[in-house]
Amino acid sequence: MNSQQKVAIVTGASQGIGAAMVKAFRDRNYRVVANSRSIKPSSDPDVITVAGDIADRAVAQRIVTEALSRFGRIDTLVNNAGIFVAKPFTDYTVEDYANVLSVNLTGFFHISQLALAEMEKQGSGHIVNISTSLVDHAIDGVPSVLASLTKGGLNAATKSMAIEYAKRGIRVNAVSPGIIKSPMHAPETHGVLAGLHPVGRMGEMSDITDAVIYLDSAGFVTGEILHVDGGQSAGH
Repeated sequence: MNSQQKVAIVTGASQGIGAAMVKAFRDRNYRVVANSRSIKPSSDPDVITVAGDIADRAVAQRIVTEALSRFGRIDTLVNNAGIFVAKPFTDYTVEDYANVLSVNLTGFFHISQLALAEMEKQGSGHIVNISTSLVDHAIDGVPSVLASLTKGGLNAATKSMAIEYAKRGIRVNAVSPGIIKSPMHAPETHGVLAGLHPVGRMGEMSDITDAVIYLDSAGFVTGEILHVDGGQSAGH
């Protein structure tokens, strides 16, 4: 085992931004532990997949245990798993509320706490939380209260954790995307969604992976909420 080869954990990694993130890390010779409820086994010996709900403490523990037993370290955690439910506020059900908070906040809590404990032992590490620019710039016609409630919490936690761990060699940042071309957006909606961004286009998954990779290499950056949203958070 090359203990100097960096190791990243990516949640929500079976498709979309998460899957692209796994590829981006592998392209840079990181070993990766990838998690989602439905993730399939990997044929790449440097990618471990752990299936399960990240809101389950036992799943988060299994991810960390696998990273340490197989790769010997944890350098980066990308909290990408998330649920977005677009409903008017009064239409949310109790189940919607529980599901969104479970993945967006409880999942973040479990895996971040366990990974941070190992990063502290190393004296180094980096956490990147995937947020949304809807927190800063709500859009008429895109109901997003639960997303703003949970991802806004992640933004606040990002800054708080960055300060708490700054002197322990651990950085914490967030990437705040606009609307990204991914399997969750049908192609026939792309024209309308592109118009929600001042630059006139949706984001590509590479826009987000590039931002995460930048933050991972930016040793003097911590507590940052990096907006990658085509100007959406700046205004219209």
